[in-house]
Amino acid sequence: MKKDSERRILLGRVTGAFGIRGEVKLESWTEPRLAIFNYQPWILRTPAGQESEISGVRGREASKTLVATFPGVDDRNVVEAMRGTEIHIARSALPPPKPDEYYWVDLEGLDVQTVDGVKLGRVSHLFDTGANDVLVVRGDRERMLPFVLDDVVKSIDFDANLIVVDWDPEF
Repeated sequence: MKKDSERRILLGRVTGAFGIRGEVKLESWTEPRLAIFNYQPWILRTPAGQESEISGVRGREASKTLVATFPGVDDRNVVEAMRGTEIHIARSALPPPKPDEYYWVDLEGLDVQTVDGVKLGRVSHLFDTGANDVLVVRGDRERMLPFVLDDVVKSIDFDANLIVVDWDPEF
């Protein structure tokens, strides 16, 4: 597992140009979506894998999209070439989570076992169903467990790299 300072969190992506003055349309996965501007510097990763760091990005909502101004970028052609660029931040840029709250990125890679000690595998990723979050655990097979504290998820121990769940291993 990477150290927090090395881990990155994907916050959004450049989706295209807005207007002719070099403004950038963004897709944000933060909640609320404008919160993406609170976390800087950004690590930009192009579809070709090139990375650069940028600070001082400002933005606003415009209809159904976010519009950003990148320092030193004022040309629509430059912005169009950035389409698909991912916006990451270092995990260390996030504030500590509140008690009983977790950043998904911190749960990824943890081992999962039942309350009876049966190893189910490792957390691959999480996703939101609208009703609740779901842990995707890969081991002898892939399992999807509802991330419901106390009911399904009994404990999370980062020091032991372990999540204990009340779950039938046959399910």
